[in-house]
Amino acid sequence: MDYKKKISELVSIEGFSQSDIFELIALPKDTSLGDYCIPCFKFAKALRKAPVIIAQDLANAVKDKCDFAEVEAVAGYLNFKLDRMQVAKQTLEDIMTQKEKYGSSDLGKDKTICIDFSSVNIAKPFHMGHMLNTSIGSALYKLYKVLGYNVVGINHLGDWGTQFGKLIVAYKMWGDKKDIEERGVRGLLDIYVKFHKEAEEKPELEDEARAWFKKIEDGNKEALDLFYWFKEITMKEVDKIYKRLDVTFDSYNGESFYNDKMQPVLDELKAKGLLVESEGAQVVKFDNDEMPPSLLVRSDGATLYATRDMAAAFYRKNTYDFYKCLYVVAYQQDLHFKQLFKTIEMMGYDWAKDMVHVAHGMVSLEDGSMSTRGGHVVFLEDVLNTTVSKALKVIEEKNPNLENKAEVAEQVGVGAVIFAMLYNSRIKDITFSYDKVLSFEGETGPYIQYTYARCNSLLEKCGDVVGDIDYSGIDNDSAAEVIRTLGKYQDTLIDAANKYEPCLISRYAINLAQEFNKFYFDCNIANAEQPIKNARLLLTKAVKQVIANALKILGMATPNKM
Repeated sequence: MDYKKKISELVSIEGFSQSDIFELIALPKDTSLGDYCIPCFKFAKALRKAPVIIAQDLANAVKDKCDFAEVEAVAGYLNFKLDRMQVAKQTLEDIMTQKEKYGSSDLGKDKTICIDFSSVNIAKPFHMGHMLNTSIGSALYKLYKVLGYNVVGINHLGDWGTQFGKLIVAYKMWGDKKDIEERGVRGLLDIYVKFHKEAEEKPELEDEARAWFKKIEDGNKEALDLFYWFKEITMKEVDKIYKRLDVTFDSYNGESFYNDKMQPVLDELKAKGLLVESEGAQVVKFDNDEMPPSLLVRSDGATLYATRDMAAAFYRKNTYDFYKCLYVVAYQQDLHFKQLFKTIEMMGYDWAKDMVHVAHGMVSLEDGSMSTRGGHVVFLEDVLNTTVSKALKVIEEKNPNLENKAEVAEQVGVGAVIFAMLYNSRIKDITFSYDKVLSFEGETGPYIQYTYARCNSLLEKCGDVVGDIDYSGIDNDSAAEVIRTLGKYQDTLIDAANKYEPCLISRYAINLAQEFNKFYFDCNIANAEQPIKNARLLLTKAVKQVIANALKILGMATPNKM
């Protein structure tokens, strides 16, 4: 039941619409005061009354017209308390009926959201630094699908630029085909790093690299064959990582895809007087020097990443007619996206307002950050393998007889890394620690997965719900908090979608797990009388289902046993 809608229909205030009142309805910080509240301070000026008096008048007016357990005015707030038993019954029935659909909605019906995320670089490693970007983008992708949007996941591959000229030079000088076929991106990385070291002593190598990249641009067969081979090797390895992380894309259109789509955009910018010459280059300047100019064509005629992003924006709008186009990219690119969006706005397109830079922080390990060029790279595959190995060691110590130990270790180890990326606000930098993320206590992925497994074990031990259900078995404070949290699930999803913050779902899952574990220790389930046991088992089933729903959005598996 939509209690906020019900309250907004009950309360009538002159000068304020039903939707105005709906927007004001909040959840009290102190849940002992009520389940919902309306702060009356906003009405004081219009009604020329003190908020305390307004709240009391409203309480008197609606008390006899509703079936809320209690309506009370407290310090300028109008508080509503729900009938605990009625809410419990309704919430559990909803979850058991809707199952994996619980929390979903048609909010996004007929609306398309494009999400540009992960965007790995060809011939460079899928390293730990990509993990935050990939996890946030994938979680948003799954979240918007649950809320009914048509979602287009785009992997804007970094598959263009002089680095490919450098790789060709490096491969022709030091490469071994058999070695690179066997070692994949690691082999490519070795010769790429060697190129940069050698180029410090022999700068002419940079000229040679530019010449080979020009051959790629001109369609030279040898250059293109090597370019596509590098791409094939990279994608083969990257796809394995995506499969482990449960990440999918609908488009792999990378930078090279937009090479023949840039000129019409440049022509339009020039026709509208927005593209001007500056020291031989072509740039877009902004009013009042609010930002430095956006460089779109260099003095040597070469286009840039920004030029291809312009072309990509128009392609996406024309192809998908997006409601929103999200760019999940680190905060270091903030200026780039401000320039991109502002340029499109200056061209006269109002859909520029529908483009959003979903900025995020950076990831480092406890022993420092990472650099591809210098070779200081922490491969994501190595991180995942390490967490899985450590998870397996913990499982062998705590539950040596567990079946499918390797499978569970994979679920726990990979899930631990994903959850660590999604627990904090996306804008925060993360220092990754193996010990912290793999802890089975505290606010971690394994803790939530363990709670799910606890629910499953309890249900296996006690059997299914059979016979009458006595809801007085969950008429207590700890059960009420679980019910209250279960009822907040859809609102949490919508809030996370509006703020582009998957961490709201992660924290919700932690909160639900904590509330359930408190209930588990407070209430005897297995030895209770059958009708009371049934109510408590029903609550357990509901928690298990909602944890599964939440973790699926985050991209995490739910082991039945741990």
